[in-house]
Amino acid sequence: QVQLVESGGGSVQAGDSLRLSCVVSGRAFSFYAMGWFRQVLGKEREFVAGISRTGDTMRYEDSVKGRFTISRDNAKNALYLQMNSLKPEDTTVYYCASKVLGGVIGTSAPQYDYWGPGTQVTVSV
Repeated sequence: QVQLVESGGGSVQAGDSLRLSCVVSGRAFSFYAMGWFRQVLGKEREFVAGISRTGDTMRYEDSVKGRFTISRDNAKNALYLQMNSLKPEDTTVYYCASKVLGGVIGTSAPQYDYWGPGTQVTVSV
């Protein structure tokens, strides 16, 4: 069973930065495409950013382009999301997810196989 654990969430003010981390158990991390999602209560889980197995291809949701950067360290089984210029509308729970059939970066939640429990990000005015 693959386990994912996020960290790095917190409460900040608009314009501040946060760096989320996600550590993944097991030896197959380098074979997974990885993604970050977020979910507002009552809404579907929304794609934020995704990265290929090797880290050479990234995709971003339009509202975070230029502000968020996804990266990974395969030697550490770790995924990151650097979030700059945070806005109040970024407030919600953020989840990391792994896509076992690495291949193309998925942009919808059903394409991912394993999920972390989430970490709360709160951005105040």
